Amino acid sequence: MAPVTQSLTMNFVRTLTLRQLQIFVVAARNLSYARAAEELHLSPPAVSMQLRQLEDNIGLPLFERIGRGVTLTDAGEMLVHHALRILGEIKDAESNLQALLGAEVGHISVGLVSTAKYFMPKLLAQFSQEHPGVEVHFTEGNREALLQKLQDNAIDLAVMGRTPVEIDARADPLANHPYVLIGPADHPLRDARRFDLHELRDETFLLRENGSGSRRVAEEMFKNHLFQPARSISLGSNETIKQAVMAGMGISLLSMHTLPLELKTGDICILDVVGTPIERTWYVVHMNSKRLLPAGQQFRQFLMEHTALNLARDYSEFLPGDGGSRGAGNAGAKPSGKRR
Repeated sequence: MAPVTQSLTMNFVRTLTLRQLQIFVVAARNLSYARAAEELHLSPPAVSMQLRQLEDNIGLPLFERIGRGVTLTDAGEMLVHHALRILGEIKDAESNLQALLGAEVGHISVGLVSTAKYFMPKLLAQFSQEHPGVEVHFTEGNREALLQKLQDNAIDLAVMGRTPVEIDARADPLANHPYVLIGPADHPLRDARRFDLHELRDETFLLRENGSGSRRVAEEMFKNHLFQPARSISLGSNETIKQAVMAGMGISLLSMHTLPLELKTGDICILDVVGTPIERTWYVVHMNSKRLLPAGQQFRQFLMEHTALNLARDYSEFLPGDGGSRGAGNAGAKPSGKRR
């Protein structure tokens, strides 16, 4: 290593602080000093000063402004993965020490795909009542982001709807995950039973964006039924789609677990199309290289024992077909997922 480069590296290591790394990671995630300051309960000038000191120590810019926006430089992209790993290792060290106290004390970080946020808080509340000494932190993200966080050791577990064949991880099935066709409350076929998808050939289908899990399931359904919608509109979130369906803009295929309020109030109806519900599976995932501490093992086991039961209790009555009895059997059955 050249003397100048070695000097810069040693200076960086000597002057680097964990607080700077924490602030940098939050700023990189938000791409906004103001939002980072709000999340960290700091003033924007304090965040700016810490990041400027970090850049000065490295000798390279970590952020650059493009118009009114902020983006990471190549150095910033490189540092964020190292920072996540460093902070993850420190969190593991803390958890290992806490593990000496047993499973009733510790910290767990869990990543959720967006659909899981509709039912996981209730499970968290139940777990927290039974294990008040364990702190569970949730972070939401798309599938790709959660896989990266698992690899970076930024989260301990993830809840998602597909086994992650892209990484060396273990995926344990939690519960069945039904997708249903939904329409507005006054849809003319709301009371029809077991009708063909082609009866909806003139409808506008409201779909999630390309790359989303819900979009993929919808496209598989169209292919299996040799069906082509007359019109389709892409929307960016489950909430937007639900509001559009209620407004009469069209129909959609969504996870039943995104519809807890709308089904109870009757603002949305489930259309009983042949071949639906389309069954998928929820999984809890962790890296094979990850040593789950007692609190993490306990939370994972809690999810495996309670998720299917909770979802069956909350949703089975709304499944189409021959009523809640059929739905309860399907939703509460032990899912047959594969492990890695």
